[in-house]
Amino acid sequence: MIKLIVVIACATLALARPQENPSTTPAAILEYTAADDGTGNFNFAFKTSDGINESAQGNLKDITVPKYNEAGEKVGDEQAKGLVQQGSYSYTAPDGQQITVNWVADENGFQPTGDHIPLPPA
Repeated sequence: MIKLIVVIACATLALARPQENPSTTPAAILEYTAADDGTGNFNFAFKTSDGINESAQGNLKDITVPKYNEAGEKVGDEQAKGLVQQGSYSYTAPDGQQITVNWVADENGFQPTGDHIPLPPA
């Protein structure tokens, strides 16, 4: 019985070890730009030595939002300022595939697009 417990413990330890050695070298930032005008408009972009690229921009936009009373009932709509953003990021997946995601975040939510993202059924 002891031998069985030792064999199971050894098998558990062997299966629990990390399967790949993760990179411990931090990526260097090769390029970085950013601007913010203080009124809600901004943009930024960066590139790293491990192939990650990201950029985004945002601005305030007049949007229509529902208005509710104290009881939680919708009583109409009102205009408000909302931050609308768009951008993209890309990186190389472990299998070597270049992944690129373009996205928009606005009053309709976060909307990513990319060749690797499945589309919902029609």
